[in-house]
Amino acid sequence: MSLAPRAVLVHRTTEYEELLARHGTHGQAEFFLASRGRSIDEVAQRHRRTRRALADVAGAVPLTWRQTRVERADLDRFLFGPEDVVAVVGQDGLVANTAKYLTGQPVIGIDTDPGRNPGVLVRHRAEDAGRLLRAAVLPGAGTDELTMVEAVSDDTQRLLALNEIYLGRSGHQSARYRLGPDSEGAQAEPQASSGVLVGTGTGATGWLRSLWQERGSTLALPGPADPLLVWFVREAWPSPATGTSQVAGTLARGQRLRITVESDRLVVFGDGMEADALELTWGQSVRFGVCDTALRLLV
Repeated sequence: MSLAPRAVLVHRTTEYEELLARHGTHGQAEFFLASRGRSIDEVAQRHRRTRRALADVAGAVPLTWRQTRVERADLDRFLFGPEDVVAVVGQDGLVANTAKYLTGQPVIGIDTDPGRNPGVLVRHRAEDAGRLLRAAVLPGAGTDELTMVEAVSDDTQRLLALNEIYLGRSGHQSARYRLGPDSEGAQAEPQASSGVLVGTGTGATGWLRSLWQERGSTLALPGPADPLLVWFVREAWPSPATGTSQVAGTLARGQRLRITVESDRLVVFGDGMEADALELTWGQSVRFGVCDTALRLLV
């Protein structure tokens, strides 16, 4: 007997809730913000809009479905099932934070603050949730298949990301490693830099794009659904022992970039979630490439 669909509502702690956790009361939080030239009214209004949107989405879940909620900080401990429909209620970045833990489940992005969020990934309003949830389980549901990037270490650790994956030191100091294509006979270059970014067309609107613009790169940035990655080395340092000839490139499906660690400890994390990182040490290698799993985002 198959299970009924489960609606998983993903959200994050609001700025107002973080202020209360830190300062204890509304009044203390208000005083703190006022001392820095800010009003708590705007923060409280955004909190109410977020909570109202979350309640509206929860109320739109079909009665025969199961439902649960998961906070952003708990995503790495939450077990998603194949029958789940994921409703991300918040900002664009929350969709990216969620994507790395999924294996093809449909995702609905609900914008809690229209006009403030770009709405690239949170494309819908809370009032549309009921229709979208029902549509998500129908054959041929309209989705965009957004390319993801993966990193796989030589001890089989695996990390996925929707925007980009970073390799380097946790404090962004100089990292030492060897970098090159993962193919027979390819030459790996020893490098010292502040890290390496490997990202997707979705990520090409953010951190990757800033590097691309700063360098005046001639690389063509991929679209979100293109099976192509772009990678950049940040601030590569030339020396008698380290080179700078391989500092940017692309990876089509089936191609891999290999990095071998020559530092005491480097980290690999995706989409800014450094708390959920792979840790690598001397001699370990990691391969980056297009992930077989895509994010299925409802249009």
